[in-house]
Amino acid sequence: MAPIAVTGQASTALRNETVTKSQNHSLVVEQLTEVARSVLGQAVDLLQNALSHDAQLTYQSKYIPGSTIGKHLRHARDHYVLLVQSVANSDSSTASPNGKTPAKLSYDVRIRDTPMETSIAAGLQAFEEILAALDEVSKYVHEDKPVVLTADTGPYQQALGTTFGRELWFASLHAIHHWSMVRVIAGELGCALSANFGVAPSTINYREAGNKAKI
Repeated sequence: MAPIAVTGQASTALRNETVTKSQNHSLVVEQLTEVARSVLGQAVDLLQNALSHDAQLTYQSKYIPGSTIGKHLRHARDHYVLLVQSVANSDSSTASPNGKTPAKLSYDVRIRDTPMETSIAAGLQAFEEILAALDEVSKYVHEDKPVVLTADTGPYQQALGTTFGRELWFASLHAIHHWSMVRVIAGELGCALSANFGVAPSTINYREAGNKAKI
């Protein structure tokens, strides 16, 4: 079969379609980054306005044994950090945002006993740093950037294919659930938090529609 010639009009349409797809990818990352900033912003607001002294970060919860606000803040932030680092360290560069070399990611890496677990000032600095890092990668990484997630599931080691966009949303959803535990501990300390602190977006939407779901 003879090759089909592509007219100038068809070629332009094809280019426009490619540009649109690229813009859509960028829009997804932009939106997911906005969500992440909102979730992380709740932690910043907690540190700036709800807590008054460092000792509150290390208070041991009576209802969630072994839990402290500092530990939950550090753990949730770690997921964002590990994701950003995996993308930044991958073979893809800012000059090739759609490179198909997968980023390598593991959430099983833990950096415990960091200053942000015991210091409000250190916590604010730590969140400022990850917010800046997220803004940077969102400028060039598409939502379909391939990621290979390795996970220790207990009896098995798994390697799972995923994407940057999927993991960015997971990091935010993961943080929201930890904020819900922070809310419990903050309640023990008598700290007042906003009504939406630690509440899933789907639940917020459900409530705004006139329903009374608690989670």
